[in-house]
Parts: sequence; C-alpha cells; structure tokens
Amino acid sequence: MKVLQQLFEKWAGEPCVQCLQLSGGGSSRSYYRLVGEKLTCIGTIALDKRENKAFLSYTRHFMAKGLPVPEVYCVSDDSCHYLQQDLGNTSLYDMLFQKKREGGGFDQEMLSLYKKALEDLNALQNAGSDMDFSVGYPRGSFDRRSMMWDLNYFKYYFLKLNHVAFDEELLENDFEKLVDFLLEADCHYFLYRDFQGRNIMVSDRLYYIDYQGGRQGAAQYDVASLLYSAKSDLPECIRKELLNHYISIHKDDNFLIHFWGYALIRILQTLGAYGYRGLYERKSYFIESIPLALGNLKKLVEEHPLPIDLPELMQCIHSISRFPSNPSSDDRLTVTITSFSYKQGLPEDGSGNGGGHIFDCRALPNPGRYPEYKAYTGKDAPVIDFLAKEPAVGLFLEHTNAIVRQSIDKYIERHFTHLSVAYGCTGGQHRSVYCAEQTALNLRRKYPNINIELIHREQDIKK
Repeated sequence: MKVLQQLFEKWAGEPCVQCLQLSGGGSSRSYYRLVGEKLTCIGTIALDKRENKAFLSYTRHFMAKGLPVPEVYCVSDDSCHYLQQDLGNTSLYDMLFQKKREGGGFDQEMLSLYKKALEDLNALQNAGSDMDFSVGYPRGSFDRRSMMWDLNYFKYYFLKLNHVAFDEELLENDFEKLVDFLLEADCHYFLYRDFQGRNIMVSDRLYYIDYQGGRQGAAQYDVASLLYSAKSDLPECIRKELLNHYISIHKDDNFLIHFWGYALIRILQTLGAYGYRGLYERKSYFIESIPLALGNLKKLVEEHPLPIDLPELMQCIHSISRFPSNPSSDDRLTVTITSFSYKQGLPEDGSGNGGGHIFDCRALPNPGRYPEYKAYTGKDAPVIDFLAKEPAVGLFLEHTNAIVRQSIDKYIERHFTHLSVAYGCTGGQHRSVYCAEQTALNLRRKYPNINIELIHREQDIKK
C-alpha cells in the first residue's frame, strides 16, 4: 500500500489523505481508492506481471482508439502497482440489482444501458483486428487448449466435487467434438473473456474494466457472457431482444450458428468457477449463484440443441439439472461474525458483497499481556472472566452491537441475505474471539430467525 501512496503523490502532486480498500470479488488483485485534497484514483496491487503486461498493453490500444476504458495514470518500477481512473462505485450489475430490490426489475433504462454495452462490446471486439495478442495471458487466443482448460475446469471442480458419475473418456471425446465445432467460427476478434455487469461501470457513460484475461477469439463468447450471467438472471424475452440488437450491429449472417455452443461453454466454465470458489473455497456468494447458472444451462440445452451429438456431456447436464434449486438452507439473513489478527490481514467477505463492519479491539484491555492467560482464548472461562469485568469491554460491545443491530434490521427489511461482521485484535486469540462470541450470543437471543455463522480465523474454528 505504501508504494501506491507514493505513486499517488508523484502523480497528483499532493499527499494521499485517505486509502480505502475495495472489494476484489473473485480476483487475486487488491484495489484501493486513494483520495487527496483535489484528486482521486484507483490503486491496484497485482503480483502477476504477465497479467499486468496484458492489461496495460490492451489499455493503451483501446485508449488510442478512443474506447471507454479507465485511463492508467502511472505504473511502479516493479510493474506490480498502478493507478487508474476512478470510475465511481456503480456497476451495471449494481444498478440492476438495486432495481430488482426495489421492485422495478429490468426496465427501459436498463434495456437502453444493456444495448449500449453491446454496441461498445462490438467496438471493443473489432479493435482486435490490429491488437498485439502476443501479450495475452495465459494464452494469446481462445484456442483449443484454452477451451479444454475451461471444460476440464467444469469437470474437476463441478462434476467431481458434486460426485456426478460419468465415463471420463467419453466425456473427453465430447469435449473434443464441442471444441472442433466452436473453432469453426470466425475467431479474429478481441475476446474480453469476462464481459458481465460487474465489469461495466456506470459513470458519465459506460466504462469497461478487468479485461486483462482478454485474447483473440470468437465474438459469440462475450455476448453469451453478458446475456447468460447467472446473477443478473435476465428475463428470456430481454435476452432475445438484446441478442437481436447485437446481431443487427455486428452484421454476421452466420453468428447464431455457433452462438449457442459458445453460450454452452461459457456456462460450463462459470459452473467450474462457482464450484472452485463455492464448493471448494466455501464462499457463499458463489454457492448461491449455482442454481441460477444451472437454470440457464437447462434452458439452453432444451431450447437450443447443438447440431453435434454430445451424449456423455448431455447426460452429465441432465444429472446436474436435477440438483435442488437452492443449495443453501433458506433465504434468511446470514450474519457471518469473524475474529481475526490484524497481523494476518483483514478477513475476506465470503459472500462476495464486500461490505459489513470491522471493529478494532486493540484499544481494549489485553489479557494476552499476562502469562496466566497465554494458553487460553476468548472462548475459555479465565479470559471470559477477565474481559467481562472490564467496563471498557462492555461499553465497546454495547456500541458495536447497536451498530450491527441497526444493519440487521435494515437488511431484513430490504431482504438482503448476508452481513459480515469482524472483530480484530493483535493476535486473534483473546479480545477478538471474546467479542465475536458475545456478539453471536446476543444476536441469537434477539434474532432467533436469522442464521449466525461464527468464524475464529486464527483459531481455525468455524460453526
């Protein structure tokens, strides 16, 4: 973070007065909003230099063509830190989600924005005609190897983690046939790779971010990414209207021949990602997205069968389409309460929302300073007795619990499903554990109908 602040001072000519970490979603990159007296920007820490090289090269190419991507202001000498244009906090997905929460759904404003996004996508794709794809990472093109990676991602992280029975050789044969079919399409475009609402920022106009995984490929893939995004859950009539709109500007009479095949591989790749992030890493946001992706997959294969025979793959799809419509226990609010050590970094919000509350316990009396408490945690009676007698601890919990209750009341009212609450101290052993336990106890008493998930990260305890 210090490098970002130094870059900011060099670029802005003024000190950074505030540095706020932003949610990174499923990415390994870290994002920060750096604020000075006059200027603001987004700072990125990304340790994969090859990926950074691709992003910076693509950005220069798009900027030269006047396309709406974030301007990169400066890059560190190690190429792992850079500053880029601050496009605000509102993505196209955020707008859609807010309208759904308020009962508005997919209205005329959203339809216009999605049509504009498809028009911009067409321009981005055609910019690939003279783009340097040698910097593409991990591949310069969405070729046979890339496609097989995606299909095997689905096989290993979704089918196998869900114990779906299949003949591996027959499935691999179907994968090969599907890839052969997809490679018949025109593959000279820029393939964005993750063209979906979260990567489209709404500012004075639409801007496009997170294209570092881009490569040369077919135009159909990105259109399928936007229209079949699981969480966006677009109505089928809207999908058809948007698809027809894109075809009218793309002007390719053969576009639909391969579109449904690219929609299929995109959904399978998405399920692989949800399996890895959700079923393997246990991040609830991705687990909750699985039923929506399965619904898209089922509708796709039923309404748009491919002109090739893929019996083993279709058998697998038939098996997983019978999964329960919702793998989580219910739609009640889940409050995740985490204790952690600041020395080990801030806890990650597994719901994917990137919000909630983090409370610092380090100003409280510390039993860890006394030898007789070294072997105990905030779950043990000696530490509980020590902290329960301290007025400062009781006052701290009274204030923090009031803040949490205020959020819970509003979240229940607005039908939100997740709230993250975290308590941090020096070692994540005494004060933070105690405060997390007490908060969970208090919330269970006041809100018997919400789910409480308690995690003591440094103690490796989850319940």
